[in-house]
Amino acid sequence: MPNQSENGSENALNLFKSYALDGNTFDEMFQGDGRPRGPYQKLLQSILGVQPSELTQRQQAADLTFLNRGITFTVYGEDSTIERIFPYDILPRIISEQEWHTIESGLRQRIHAINLFLRDVYHEGRILQEGKVPFELIYSSQNYQREMRGVRVANDVYTSIVGTDLVRLPSGAFAVLEDNLRVPSGVSYMLANREVMTQVFPGMFGGYGIQPIGHYGQVLLEQLQALSPKGRDATIVLLTPGIFNSAYFEHTFLARVMGIELVEGADMLVHDGFVYMRTTGGLQRVDVIYRRIDDEFIDPLHFHPDSALGVPGLFNAYRAGNVTLANTIGTGIADDKAVYSFVPEMIRYYLGEDPILQNVETYLCMREDECAYVLDNLDKLVVKAVGESGGYGMLIGPHSTRKEQESFREQIKADPRNYIAQPTLSLSRAPCYINGNVVSRHVDLRPFILYGGEKENTVIVPGGLTRVALREGSLVVNSSQGGGSKDTWVLQHS
Repeated sequence: MPNQSENGSENALNLFKSYALDGNTFDEMFQGDGRPRGPYQKLLQSILGVQPSELTQRQQAADLTFLNRGITFTVYGEDSTIERIFPYDILPRIISEQEWHTIESGLRQRIHAINLFLRDVYHEGRILQEGKVPFELIYSSQNYQREMRGVRVANDVYTSIVGTDLVRLPSGAFAVLEDNLRVPSGVSYMLANREVMTQVFPGMFGGYGIQPIGHYGQVLLEQLQALSPKGRDATIVLLTPGIFNSAYFEHTFLARVMGIELVEGADMLVHDGFVYMRTTGGLQRVDVIYRRIDDEFIDPLHFHPDSALGVPGLFNAYRAGNVTLANTIGTGIADDKAVYSFVPEMIRYYLGEDPILQNVETYLCMREDECAYVLDNLDKLVVKAVGESGGYGMLIGPHSTRKEQESFREQIKADPRNYIAQPTLSLSRAPCYINGNVVSRHVDLRPFILYGGEKENTVIVPGGLTRVALREGSLVVNSSQGGGSKDTWVLQHS
């Protein structure tokens, strides 16, 4: 917490009266003795230089902007509403240039190795034959798609668009919590956060030296164009499940930013092995599909037969090389939270390098000894279903009831392959403006990676989506579980 020496008025300093420092948790803004960290010094002076009423007005202005722009998300299973305004905090999360360099290098390394792994698994399978990754782990994964065996993928790019979740450990180091390689979401909120921030605090950006992120849409378009031999002449569409999908706002946002058509499965058809979309001028051939539909729904002829979301015959056209999918089918193997634990081994195997970013310690319940440990320590660990996302299918041991623990115990015993466990991490905390006070809340970070086939062709816009556990004491940052977000600043010189 700041003190009078920070040159703030007593009224402004009262903003921090509820701000808590915990010696076991890394605080993004303050050191253990209450002094501000270097990247936050200027922000702290800005906060102390305004009246609390002005911060409240700016927060209200941000909320109103989100409302007017329809920046929403959907919570499934609630009858009260379909869409909600995405919760937003006006105080940015700040990352130094040096820290970002480590993050960027580590993510380039990681995503390159994962792509090599996906190609290997669906072709030669060397890493499996040499025992570096267990056969049964891959072939028992619900995201392993046998139909992809031997299929040639454009430029050998299996996952073009990645959102990797990072957490900062009490030591201050960043670690990878999980990888999202199928249809990762959230980048629209990253871009919207920045747009709103420039309106709410227009004077801040000139003096801080913040690296830009507004070029993401153009880079994404260029990466998608590169997946087709036609390049810039390729016809690209974004395939959405439709308006009731939780990320529909993002689908419309990205299609608009890139200047491409937003389509649903019913808007397309396959004829003579090629994919076409219906337009007012007739059928138009499609070259690249940025798909936001999961594997099982994309083609009812090959996957889920009852799906009305996909395009019948699409997989045949894809297998023939007549259309490109981003991301490709079957990438979900590397989304599997059990396979995640082997990514450091993939980096060593394919690249001959040590991982720059470490994994979080992970226990595989499919291993008898590790499963026994998990069952004996359910009250201390975080247990996750390997194929779930959005904060679902998860037990946070220290915050759970005996009844919840017993329920998970039976689920793990019934299907140990489906569960992993990790230590309960004390996620770092960042300042948030809530109910007229600056308070600390737990955060994570999801940078967005655009992979072009090599480390050198990989673009990571400087920043990402900082997700916030807005509920006091909560460790769950997912919007579907009461979380929100804030703008992420990467400084140019720090």
